[in-house]
Amino acid sequence: MTDVVLLGVGNPLMGDDGIGLVALEQLRSQWVLPEEVELIDGGTWGMQLLPTIEAADEVIILDAIRAGSAAGAIVRLEKDELPRFFRAHVSPHHITLEDVFAVLEFKGTAPERISALGLEPQAVTWGMGLSPVVEAAIPDLVTTVVTRLRERGHTVRPRELVDA
Repeated sequence: MTDVVLLGVGNPLMGDDGIGLVALEQLRSQWVLPEEVELIDGGTWGMQLLPTIEAADEVIILDAIRAGSAAGAIVRLEKDELPRFFRAHVSPHHITLEDVFAVLEFKGTAPERISALGLEPQAVTWGMGLSPVVEAAIPDLVTTVVTRLRERGHTVRPRELVDA
């Protein structure tokens, strides 16, 4: 069983919808995470994620989250707030995630702790790359994820300290 799944989701062909995948890649390349923390590129997957999520104690979804904040603002949603997140449908993959979590609830196999961490998108339109304001906020999102992991007792170190 994996303690924590960091699930990056989004579509990198839809501008800021790629937030979760960019943050996931920065976590992978810039931080050394313990083996009980699994990084999953969920992209726009759906029910294929079910077994991975069921096996986790905690799932943190990394994504673009519309919350009515300024573009690039960090947004945190805890388990009881996730239905609002799915209703916002920033991207078509939210419909699929909503279905996955509905199945988990129905089966009674949802992890005890589920949350979403992300950034308020500026533009979710066809095109590669994040908007400048969102791209500049990615390091803050990554730091927020690292802080959350450390608060949960996981040892997380910057990669340059390990590789030096």
